[in-house]
Amino acid sequence: MGSYAVFLRGINVGGINIKMADLREALHAAGFSAARTLLASGNVVLASSLDAAAVKRACEKCLRDAFGYDAWVVVLEAARVSELVAACPYPDDDKSTHTYITVSSDEAMLDELEAAGAALEGVEQKRLGPEALAWLAPAGGTLDSPFSRISAKPRFKAATTTRNLRTLIKVRDAAADLAAAAG
Repeated sequence: MGSYAVFLRGINVGGINIKMADLREALHAAGFSAARTLLASGNVVLASSLDAAAVKRACEKCLRDAFGYDAWVVVLEAARVSELVAACPYPDDDKSTHTYITVSSDEAMLDELEAAGAALEGVEQKRLGPEALAWLAPAGGTLDSPFSRISAKPRFKAATTTRNLRTLIKVRDAAADLAAAAG
């Protein structure tokens, strides 16, 4: 039984509103009995005997069937979330900048996003692995930052999603708790 973090793309923004209790119910009905949601921004930890690719397919189908929208998720093994948090060179709590990590289910898409960010003046970013890119945004200006505007483009929608480092730390800790409870 593996422990996974599932990151939903684009819920509770832009008209796709899903209550976390409803999300848990839908995932439980789809066979993920240990699914737990964190915050209201589409973060789930769950246990499954499926591999990560099958968890991704099952979660996307569940979301499409239950909530009627074109759902995309990024699924990472719980241990990998822990490794990415540890590899991030940026602070989790800084008054002038916020640290974000964009995770992707498509390495080529993340390569393209990384290259686009590197072409921007003043953008600080660090590739954490084939599926993750850490970057900094000014406090209070994340959505207006040049990198954020690029990552929000429709071409990246199906393969990437971004989380604040503090959120990833919470997901890491919840996934570790789930794994400990299952073990």
